[in-house]
Amino acid sequence: MNDLDFTGKAVLVVGGSSGIGNGIAHAFRRRGAEVTVWGTRAGPEAYADEEGSDLSGLAYARVDVADLEAIAAAAEAFERLDVLVLAQGTVIYRRGEFEMDGFRRVVAVNLDSLMACATAFFPLLKGAQGAIVTISSTAAFEATRGNPAYAASKAGAVALTRTLAQAWAADGVRVNGVAPGLVATKLTRVTTEHPDRLRGALARIPMHRLGTPQDMAGAALFLASPLSAYVTGQTLIVDGGLTL
Repeated sequence: MNDLDFTGKAVLVVGGSSGIGNGIAHAFRRRGAEVTVWGTRAGPEAYADEEGSDLSGLAYARVDVADLEAIAAAAEAFERLDVLVLAQGTVIYRRGEFEMDGFRRVVAVNLDSLMACATAFFPLLKGAQGAIVTISSTAAFEATRGNPAYAASKAGAVALTRTLAQAWAADGVRVNGVAPGLVATKLTRVTTEHPDRLRGALARIPMHRLGTPQDMAGAALFLASPLSAYVTGQTLIVDGGLTL
């Protein structure tokens, strides 16, 4: 038996249209899962020129996760679900998160929507004895200059993961998380596309390289698989040693 075979399993990756979420979605697809991704654009064709986005072989739905009613409505389309990956995320630079409108927007996407998605799909996950994997950040464990909402929301995601795991363990639903370090995605271009900033960032990473969506996908596969059957409430830091 291959414990990383997801053939016949239904997987939803919220935020799976690009970046880390997209890498995770394809990791499940390659292992036999039927994978749906949610994104913010009108359709798959809108991502044709987006670096780090490949929607081939994936079902797609447009859902604004900042809209809690939209989450509830989209969840009604599912008849079954085995794995829910919550990879949605946003950030506002240039001190935009110090303004309350910006702060609320980031928290709505990065934290509020995690709870909304988890509770919307809980009945299906309970029926499947399934798993939730949240994607937070190493920003949850240290100060993040210029981004108070991002840091606070990611710390909240780690705490939410623990609390939902405790609440739902008796129902057979495991809840764990992955906290990525610096991964080259559209959210980190402020660092990765500036040579001086990138050199400084790499100097702080003991493994001396950026993480990849595939690195994060490996951790997500483990946490959703029978290999982690006795693991719940944990957030696995995947950062090349950055937080050491």
